[in-house]
Amino acid sequence: MSKQIPVSKEARADSPEMDALRDDHTHQVAPDLAYKRLALVNVAFYGFPTEGARWVLIDTGVFSSAGMILRAAESRFRTDARPAAIVLTHGHFDHIGCLEELAQKWDVSIFAHPLEFPFLQGEAAYPPPDPQVGGGMMAALAGFYPRGPIDVGRWLAPLPSDGSIPVMPGWKWIHTPGHTPGHISLWRPYDKALIAGDAFITTRQESAYAVITQEPEIHGPPMYYTQDWNEARWSVQKLAALEPEYIITGHGRAMAGGEMRRALQELADRFEYVAVPKRGKYVERPAGIGSGHEYASKDNAHLHSIQRK
Repeated sequence: MSKQIPVSKEARADSPEMDALRDDHTHQVAPDLAYKRLALVNVAFYGFPTEGARWVLIDTGVFSSAGMILRAAESRFRTDARPAAIVLTHGHFDHIGCLEELAQKWDVSIFAHPLEFPFLQGEAAYPPPDPQVGGGMMAALAGFYPRGPIDVGRWLAPLPSDGSIPVMPGWKWIHTPGHTPGHISLWRPYDKALIAGDAFITTRQESAYAVITQEPEIHGPPMYYTQDWNEARWSVQKLAALEPEYIITGHGRAMAGGEMRRALQELADRFEYVAVPKRGKYVERPAGIGSGHEYASKDNAHLHSIQRK
């Protein structure tokens, strides 16, 4: 399959040379913003790399990633680093793989959109993925990916309805549903920094080859786990309208500059033709909260009462 919206490697936001000099196991895109690739997914670190700095972890990678996250945090923020909080873009397995382990170790709040709460406090599992879309090995294996639920309710805290993020001054959260009902992206207006989660990504996540090589492109959300394509399109259009200067996504390299913005706008304009599968389980019948696609471990009638904000 051809790339959705091709971009050149020169559009990357990080500097391998500067990362090597800093040697803290992360890729830095701004003085207080970096990310780390963990197998098939990225986590982000917000905070200046100085001892005692207040910092935040965004997402927690796949299962067994805790050691790599801890080593990166200790290198970047010095020994025994403990974040002010964890912020989740959403609760898919590759973003919450070691969430419970880290929450127990650090005993810090986990901020998420309320629409993700059923999947994070032991009440519901996500709808099953669709392995028939995307045409790659990662998509074909999607039926084996864990889909919850997990229970980290002890630490869960809702993101404020005014769009602020208590532990990230100057940042706002933006509701970007489609990939999941409560998916969010993080936005800092003053330097136009965007942490997009899986609202869109910068590699073809359906392909094992692309995952390994990190071939760059601007790509819609991972096809096999996207529940509502109409909302996914609306979310990409919303983010493209921000005209970000640099982006960190859940999958693929961070990117920056004019070429990235043009490609993101093209994805928004042509989303239905390049990002949406021609056919698939959720193309015609979205799987929102209470749609019946999700599995509830308790009486799920209350799921219908959760309203989008």
